[in-house]
Amino acid sequence: MISSSIGIPTIGIGSGPDCDGQVLVVHDVLGLYEKIKPKFAKRYLELSSDIVKALESYKNDVVSGKFPGTEHSFSMDKSELERLKKEIV
Repeated sequence: MISSSIGIPTIGIGSGPDCDGQVLVVHDVLGLYEKIKPKFAKRYLELSSDIVKALESYKNDVVSGKFPGTEHSFSMDKSELERLKKEIV
């Protein structure tokens, strides 16, 4: 009704398909929060469960000593390390 009676685009938030555009929050569309599900947002993913699983895996790897490992770290030649120690002390 409003969109057809004015000469400028209308943008809605949960106003339905009769607006010219709609504001959506990416968190709602991607399902970043398990308990927050606005009626006007369609979920295309349920990322909250994947995020929880990933963080649990990260925690377990850190606690068990699997992460960070040598493949995730930089190393220094022993002679360079000795030079650095002399400079610092």
